[in-house]
Amino acid sequence: MLKKTALFCVFILALAACEGVTGKKQEEIGPVKDHVDREIERIGKLGGGDGLLNEMMRGRSGAGDGTGIGVNAYLWQASLDTLSFMPLASADSFGGIIITDWYTPQEETQTRYKINVYIVGRELRPDALRVASFKQKLIGNDWMDMGDQAAVNRQLEDAILTRARQMRVDAKTIEE
Repeated sequence: MLKKTALFCVFILALAACEGVTGKKQEEIGPVKDHVDREIERIGKLGGGDGLLNEMMRGRSGAGDGTGIGVNAYLWQASLDTLSFMPLASADSFGGIIITDWYTPQEETQTRYKINVYIVGRELRPDALRVASFKQKLIGNDWMDMGDQAAVNRQLEDAILTRARQMRVDAKTIEE
């Protein structure tokens, strides 16, 4: 009986000690923060209070226009349309990155191509888009890189921008 009483007293003391470790009332501590608020506070407000990372952590679209993606929707869709003939390895609409897998045209069985598209802005502007393309030729049993593809990169950027602008014009025509 003495053991049970001692155990009960220890339990009551432990329970009483848990009530207010700091001795402060909730009003003095401030509002209760959810795990997202605590994580944002821990990391810091990257990109300001309305930063894309903060919006993504809260589950918001990030685009501000209801598209559900973090980059310009016209550039994103135009990039996918322009590269639709190539197999995709990865596509991240929040990060704005599209990476294709290697593609070998039927007429050039000794050559293969790979394209990475980076959409770095929310506005439909040329500086919001970057393309990196890679070309390799089969020499013997090895695939060899074929140098700088700057001209191809510019052509792809122009094609994507032209498609994106046309999509925006079409969308505005439908709205009217």
